[in-house]
Amino acid sequence: MKFGVVVFPGSNCDQDLVDALSVGMQQEVVKLWHKDHDLQGCDFILLPGGFSYGDYLRSGAIARFSPIMQEVVQHANKGGYVMGICNGFQILTEAGLLPGALLRNVGQKFICDNVYIKPVSTSLLPTRHLDVNKAYKIPVAHGEGRYHADRDTLRKLEDNGQIMFKYSSNVADTHEMYNINGSLLNIAGVANEQKNVFGMMPHPERAVDTELGNTDGRAIFESILDMVNA
Repeated sequence: MKFGVVVFPGSNCDQDLVDALSVGMQQEVVKLWHKDHDLQGCDFILLPGGFSYGDYLRSGAIARFSPIMQEVVQHANKGGYVMGICNGFQILTEAGLLPGALLRNVGQKFICDNVYIKPVSTSLLPTRHLDVNKAYKIPVAHGEGRYHADRDTLRKLEDNGQIMFKYSSNVADTHEMYNINGSLLNIAGVANEQKNVFGMMPHPERAVDTELGNTDGRAIFESILDMVNA
């Protein structure tokens, strides 16, 4: 399994992803420059967090037109795996690879904190081996993370098992959900209908190393690797 991390002008979590995968998970990883048209034989493409193109217009609105996104879209349309984290999630919605949109947080404030999320559907690559009764502590850092979609889209996401994560109140409470940014249905991550493209606002790559005091993010990457390598 070879991972490719796309680097846009303004990306600031690309090296975090590279380190999490190469050092933390012992996987082959390469960086992919936004102006290139070569995915370098990567099986799994990741779009990192940050502020691509300074978040001008809307978060992800300009990055969506970067040359390499033509290759990313083709890769996804052929069934290849793609995952966007934070700004990467925003880019994937702008590119039409994921349903919905990410709007300004309720209260118009940037949120940087550790939050809890729970997996919803276990039919998805990043959640297949996760415990639906466990709340995973994963950091967030975003100003435009409020997931929004029309009623029909939300119903389809629920019926088709495309909701990947929802925000949760805490580890002990297995029922109450906690909405940090105003996302509809408390959604923290979704997949496309074909279930090969994934997006999430929290940063699992920031919760892989024991030196960071949190390794809950490892479970997400382990779930990906266990299924792909099966």
